[in-house]
Amino acid sequence: MTVFYFTATGNCLSVAKRIGGILISIPQIIDSDNLYYKDDVIGIVFPIYVLKTPKIIDRFLSKVKFEADYTFAIGTYGNLPGAAMMNLQKQALENGERFDYVNHLLMVDNYLPMFEMDFQIRKLPQKRIEENMSIILEDIQNRKHNQMKSSLAMRILTAMMKSRTVSDGYAKNYSVNSWCDKCGVCANVCPVKNIALTDKVGFSDHCEGCMACIHLCSKNAIHLKNERSYKRWRNPDVPLKEIIDANNRDK
Repeated sequence: MTVFYFTATGNCLSVAKRIGGILISIPQIIDSDNLYYKDDVIGIVFPIYVLKTPKIIDRFLSKVKFEADYTFAIGTYGNLPGAAMMNLQKQALENGERFDYVNHLLMVDNYLPMFEMDFQIRKLPQKRIEENMSIILEDIQNRKHNQMKSSLAMRILTAMMKSRTVSDGYAKNYSVNSWCDKCGVCANVCPVKNIALTDKVGFSDHCEGCMACIHLCSKNAIHLKNERSYKRWRNPDVPLKEIIDANNRDK
């Protein structure tokens, strides 16, 4: 089994590790000329951003070719999944691919403009992550087929949020304060090489909006305009080094 994943603060990597198999970071292969993979089972795990798939996932699906007896896709979310997984199925079909099993998993929402991290962490028991993760693991093990459908309300809401897609220049909303010690973690965890470290931290104009740089800064030196929380999040089951290994495209 081969599992492709995209992670920012570790949630999706923690899910991919639980599923098992050969784990491949999407940022590490996204620029490859040949994205053809063959295995008995192939899956992808990624976060849902503002009811949509991340830009890097859209790009990956437009390039990759799978040959497998069984395929699956798992999207993690923290508030509402919208019609993201239903739209993912359509996108895959348009690119000549398919997913036999599609599901989503409610986890911590680390989108700082909308959520306060202390409150999100306190709500963790209510999200029944382990219970729902066990269902997904059993479904994949049993090669269950499942196609996601979304209500009309979710489809309308997802369409309304289309304009909220992270656009070029989004990183202009970030600021770096004097606590920064230029350790380079922010540049190393950025999955799209949007951060350069010289005598200061510099942001380019193709931000993914994953907020790995903000959440994983050891000095809490990076902030976002109108953020609702100074507290940060990294999935406790995923060491920082594993996220760096997954996202650092200069290694």
